[in-house]
Order: sequence, then structure tokens, then C-alpha cells
Amino acid sequence: MSYDKTSARGLSRRDLLKGATALGAAGLILPASVRRAAAEPKRGGILRLAQAAGSTSDSYDPALWTSQFEQIMHSARCGWLTEVSNDGSLIGEVAESWEASADAATWTFKIRDGITFHSGKTLTPDDVVASINHHRGEDSKSAAKPIVEPITDIKADGNAVVFTLSGGNADFPHLLSDYHLPIMPSADGKIDPTSKDGCGGYVLDSWEPGVSAKLTRNPNYWKPNRAWFDGIEMYTILDSAARQNALITGEVDVIDPVDLNTVHLLEKAPGINILSVAGSQHYTFAMDTRADPFKDNNVRQALKYALDRQEMVDKILLGYGTVGNDYPIGRNQRYFNPDLEQHSYDPDKARHYMKEAGLDSLKVQLSAADAAFVGAVDAAVLFSEKAAAAGIDIEIVREPNDGYWSNVWMKKPFCAVYWSGRPTADWMYSTAYAAGAPWNDSYWDNEKFNELLLAARSELDEDKRRQMYYEMNDICANQGGVIIPMFANYVMGLSDKVAHSDKVGGIRRLTATACSSAGGSPDVSGV
Repeated sequence: MSYDKTSARGLSRRDLLKGATALGAAGLILPASVRRAAAEPKRGGILRLAQAAGSTSDSYDPALWTSQFEQIMHSARCGWLTEVSNDGSLIGEVAESWEASADAATWTFKIRDGITFHSGKTLTPDDVVASINHHRGEDSKSAAKPIVEPITDIKADGNAVVFTLSGGNADFPHLLSDYHLPIMPSADGKIDPTSKDGCGGYVLDSWEPGVSAKLTRNPNYWKPNRAWFDGIEMYTILDSAARQNALITGEVDVIDPVDLNTVHLLEKAPGINILSVAGSQHYTFAMDTRADPFKDNNVRQALKYALDRQEMVDKILLGYGTVGNDYPIGRNQRYFNPDLEQHSYDPDKARHYMKEAGLDSLKVQLSAADAAFVGAVDAAVLFSEKAAAAGIDIEIVREPNDGYWSNVWMKKPFCAVYWSGRPTADWMYSTAYAAGAPWNDSYWDNEKFNELLLAARSELDEDKRRQMYYEMNDICANQGGVIIPMFANYVMGLSDKVAHSDKVGGIRRLTATACSSAGGSPDVSGV
């Protein structure tokens, strides 16, 4: 896949997509004996994981992490101030607790006592300050720079760290769970970005970027219910057929992701389970609201009613997903509104909106390539076929995969797009829907939406905040410039020697949680 190499913030499209903390979900992986007998898990075994990610350019420097291989490996190695749990709630990790000022502009995080790095150094508030400052400053090239930009001051205060922000942000503790922001050991006020030290559940023994990594359990890990395996072996296997074959033949225990085009083969394979978890990643068709005919919201509404969302979920995602409703908050997320009227396929309603726009028919071009998301061209074809019944002629422009993000996305007026989502509504809306945001790919500018976005960011009253986001969801769905037909699940393949909790969810690191909070037994991987 080709990605845009530049942006207004110096971040690539790849950085943007991978910058979702979140974007993943997984529950505790437990030995099969635990699932059957509901007994306490036993420590032991080696978990072997094959990923469709990893590059020779992967790095120890958290500012540069982009690949999912880096996210998972370093998440097993490191610790963060906060963590998004399986049920989507925020819990403390290195931070034991936190509290905000009345205006949500000053946040105080109490640092947990007794955490040590793999090197034996005790974790202190000074390490937290240095770790966050690594991503700040005018010269910073960190993918997390936009996240830490609102921090105007950060200082250690006894066993706490105090953050001062340029404005109130009720979601600030969530932002500190971003995978670029691990807490690393420091010296003289700085971290060593080349160090493999960490405070996570596993110690990194060896790593050949783009090939493999091996980790062993940290015997001094402070979490008693994490890091059950003796070790983890991670492999980069980019070819989907080879990755799938490795699972079937028992060479690995987990593959991530599963190719949906061949998932039916794994579903029938003995000893293989499929783990499908709803998350925040979603596929879109973005309309440039500055350009004709998309500047007319009646046209945008007509197009939103001219596609069959369930058909796309069934045929493009093969059922491994849910229909979208034209706002980017997933069903498992905090401010998803289950009562907002669902946009569904309705040619008559599409014709109604076209009439409101003064049109009897409509012809538009839709750019798509599988670089946008797997199945994007087929999804565009389905869209075109269904829209014809409403008098809408959608001409599919099959763009080259190479250069799609630099030559098509945010260049062509109507195109297919992939978003990994964000763990909070403010984060997602601020990234791609706020007026003037560098990644606002529909160039949408709605005054009421922007007012609510700013007000909700600093509102600490949960009921008031929910109502604000519900109104923003409505405005986005019915006045916005982005069509969101579907949310795609995260789909992994697992050996039946690896089991998982019935409670699988959350919006943090997909397989990283599986690694760092995994449970194993000696029969896993044949150990």
C-alpha cells in the first residue's frame, strides 16, 4: 500500500491511521483448561503470533512507531499512564489515579509506587515528565505531537505529575493512553529513544525489525493478573496465504489479521477459532463539501440513502462488521447514540432529497482503490448499482493503488477512505471533522458543530457532555460530508489451545492486550 508522505503537521497518512490507540480490541487470552473448568490460569507456554505488519525501518523510538508490529511488541514491553480496558472504560496503569481542575485545564496524576523497569531502575515522576517531553517541542517529529501540543507545562510534584493545558479537555487522561506515549526510564531529564528497557509484562530478548522478535516474562511485573505466558514469539508474515497456512499447520498460535476473502477456510479448519471484535475502524466515502454538487446538503443526503449498508457488510466484510450511520463513533464507544435514526437504503427518500436540490437525476464520479480499504472497489460498485434505482449515476474511477493517499485522498471530490478511528469522540471529531483540521477530508465547516465540539471538550458533567455529543452525532450524520456505510471488526485466527474471555471488547491495542494480558498453559505451542 502506498501512503501520503507529507501533511500539514509533518505526519504521513500511515502515521494518521496508526495513530489510533485504539483501534483494536481483545480480551484476556486464557488457556483452554481455564475456559472449560473456570479455574485459575496457569503460567507457562510460549505464544507464537504472526502479523501482517513489520518493517526493517521499525524503531525503538516511540515517537516513530507506526507499524502494528511495533505497537504490539512495545506494548508488551512498556507501560503507559492510562489504559483503555476491555469494556471501554479508562483505568490507571503507571498512574494510580488522576483529578482535574474545575475547568479541566490542569490535571494531576498520582504515580503508582513500586514499579520498576526491566533494568531495575525504579519508575519516578521524573521519568513520566521526560517521556512526555520527548514528543514536545518545535523540532519534534513525533506522531504524538498533535496530542501533546495542548500541554503548556508539565512538572513533577512529589509522587505526582501535574499537566497544564492551553484549554480544558475532559478527555486528556484518554489521550495519554496513546501508544506513542509509553513511560520510559530517564536520565538528566531525557529518555534514551534507542533503549529496549521498559516496565511492561515482557522483556525484549531479541528483535530483527521486519522479521521477528522474542520476549520473556518480566518476573518483577507489578500486575498479578497479566503476563501469563513464559514468552512471546512474534513474526512478520505479510502474505495472507502464508500467514493462514502457518496457523493451520500449527507453526503459530495466532494470526492477525485474517484475510476475509479466505476466512471461510479457517472457519472449517479443525482446531482453529475465529475471534471477531467490534471496534472503531470504519470505511467511508468522503465528499468535498466545497465542490459541486456536494456543497448542497440535499445531494449529500440523497447519496446517504442511495446505498445498501447491510449489503456492504454482508458482501465486503462477509458479516464481520456492522452498518454505519454517517458519524464516526462505533457501537462500543462511549457516545454512540443508539436512538439516532438509522440511514438505510431508500431510493424514494434519495429522490426526495434530489428534488429538494432541484435535480431530476444526478451523475458523479467516485474514486476508489483497494489501497483505501480491502474491497473498496467492490463496495463502490455495489454503491453504484443500488444508486441507479434513485436516478443517481455513479461512475467508478478505479484509481491506482500506488500513490492513492497522495494523489486521490483529499484531492478528488468523492473517494473511498479507511479510518482506524479514535478512542474518544473528541479525538475523532477533532482529527477529521473540525473546521480547518488538516485531515478533514470533506472540508466540512458547520458552525454549530464546531461550537459544540469546543464546549464538550472541557465539560466534566457527563450528562451534559453526552447530550452535546449526541447532538454532534446528529449534525454529522445529517449535514456532514462523509458517508460511513460500515464499521469493520478486528478479525484474528487462533489455535483452540488459546482461549479468550467471554468479555472481549475495548478500544486499545488489538493484539497487544492479548500479549501483555495473555494467559497460557504448558500445552500452548506444544511447550
